[in-house]
Amino acid sequence: MKRYLLFCFAYLSVAIVSGQTQLPSVPLNTLKGETINSHALLNDGVPVVISFWSTICKPCIEELNAFRDQWTTWQEEVSFKIVAVSTDDARSVSRVRTFAAAREWPFTVLIDKNQDFKRALNVNSIPQLYIITPKGNIVYSHIGYTPGSESKVLEVLKGL
Repeated sequence: MKRYLLFCFAYLSVAIVSGQTQLPSVPLNTLKGETINSHALLNDGVPVVISFWSTICKPCIEELNAFRDQWTTWQEEVSFKIVAVSTDDARSVSRVRTFAAAREWPFTVLIDKNQDFKRALNVNSIPQLYIITPKGNIVYSHIGYTPGSESKVLEVLKGL
């Protein structure tokens, strides 16, 4: 019972930190420089995992690498997509494309160079992750990364 209560408290406190229940409508940039609206992430009708990261954030990179390593196996279990949203500022945004390509991340990488999406979701620290339903509802979020925590993401996705 203590574990359950602790888990519920941790989950609720993370939900309160995010302050959002719906995916906001915000412009983002693709690696090719095109502008898309964040609502376009829902076009495939599958849950979306959104991970905020930066090229200088080691835990962010570890989390995204863990997702890369599990990608094929997870896709056999549940249909979803991952979107890695870079919060690098205008001075370092040029490195994002080569940085992501070198790591061979098989998911969508977008750039939030003005950090509008980050602000709209009330992201205060990275890595921060959200799971969004196909209808745009935020059903899970967490801040930080510890090895193995990606299994919780799969658990939530399977439950959708």
